[in-house]
Amino acid sequence: MSELKMTGKQLLGLGYPQGPVIRVAIDVIAEHYPAATPEEAEAVLSSVLKDPVAYQHDPVLGAIAAHLMVEEKPEVIALRDTPVDYAIFGAEFIEEGTIKQLNNAIRLPVAVAGALMPDAHQGYGLPIGGVLATDNAVIPYGVGVDIGCRMCLSILDLPEASLETQASNYQKALKNKTKFGAGAEWKRNDADPVLERSEFREIPVLRNLLDKAAGQLGTSGSGNHFVEWGIVTILDANNEWNLAPGNYVGLLSHSGSRGMGAQVAGHYTRLAKELCVLPKEAQHLAYLDMNTEAGQEYWLAMNLAGDYASACHHLIHQRMIAEMGATLLARVENHHNFAWKEIHHGKELIVHRKGATPAGKGMLGIIPGSMTAPGFIVRGKGEESSLHSASHGAGRQMSRTKAIASITAEEMRKMLQDNGVTLIGGGLDEAPGAYKDINTVMSAQSDLVETVGRFQPKMVRMADGGPAED
Repeated sequence: MSELKMTGKQLLGLGYPQGPVIRVAIDVIAEHYPAATPEEAEAVLSSVLKDPVAYQHDPVLGAIAAHLMVEEKPEVIALRDTPVDYAIFGAEFIEEGTIKQLNNAIRLPVAVAGALMPDAHQGYGLPIGGVLATDNAVIPYGVGVDIGCRMCLSILDLPEASLETQASNYQKALKNKTKFGAGAEWKRNDADPVLERSEFREIPVLRNLLDKAAGQLGTSGSGNHFVEWGIVTILDANNEWNLAPGNYVGLLSHSGSRGMGAQVAGHYTRLAKELCVLPKEAQHLAYLDMNTEAGQEYWLAMNLAGDYASACHHLIHQRMIAEMGATLLARVENHHNFAWKEIHHGKELIVHRKGATPAGKGMLGIIPGSMTAPGFIVRGKGEESSLHSASHGAGRQMSRTKAIASITAEEMRKMLQDNGVTLIGGGLDEAPGAYKDINTVMSAQSDLVETVGRFQPKMVRMADGGPAED
């Protein structure tokens, strides 16, 4: 018999008040009533709710009773009346709803500074392309569902002409050495140090996620996640790798921490909402105090998920490079769904970048376009008004639903053909026309980054059309 798992929604349905008692009750049932049926568990919880005084000395249920006896309706944490000033880059092509979302975030009592990148569009909690610095608090939805979603570019010693002369081999590598989709797993698990991390044993929510993490290691998600071959053009002669300016074959990937990261995000978002009750318009911005056990737990789990995402990319690249018999010349990579401890305004802050690229002075990163538009290798300028950040891509100008309704398969096929791009998988929701013009986006952030090189996609592998994980 599988272990019983209660949800906050079930407890609210029984009449439990929103607050810490929800988490306490779920944990008590999971630990002490694992073999109970849902009906039996609900009967126990209803009895405690009806008369908590009768259970106050019960060695198991007393913890629930104690919370019920002292808890009243949780106080809603008020937002500031006016937002902290923040910079918007490319404001002329950012929708009003996106700006409104960041306005809500910047009114949080823990908010210190923020910025909005030129690829910004609406999301949950922080907008995609939103940057928020907080004082000693972390916002799970400020990081996002796909913790550690990142870019990784490998520059290889293969001749540019081989993309045409050996096209079938490149395509074969994409088809056979990658896996995509929400439940994608490899039949044979690869070993990696990230799977040996102590967090899998020490943090309760991670204990049951190790098998999932092992199976999905080296796979990619759905939505806008991809692995693609293309042409890297090095433009800066003074680049960090001492590569001669010119063209090289490149391998670029985009994905995150897979199912493990999604479950970590979901668990701590629910917990944050129980502990930090905000007005309805800001409820997805619920935060965890870094001085609490919950805040420290999330921070450790988030960093593990980020390292796991990095390991996924490295394994994908290792397989693909070996398949083509290539040698790695240089690599650039960065997270763009994460939180960092950084010094701004003279103090340590928690900087959330949800769909934003770190762009500290001299820091390298990748900003992709679309499946037909170029991506950019960039070097950060350390602009303080952007909190050392830049865009994470071109940014959507159409929702997935609108793209599917507005763009035909023939239009997409022609656009791919006109740009000399071969697509494996993908859907109309990811059609190039669904995205903003990457060149316009780059022009709007010329104060934030300088261009070191470009990447032009030539063969793109994605999951079939479906929901995003970014």
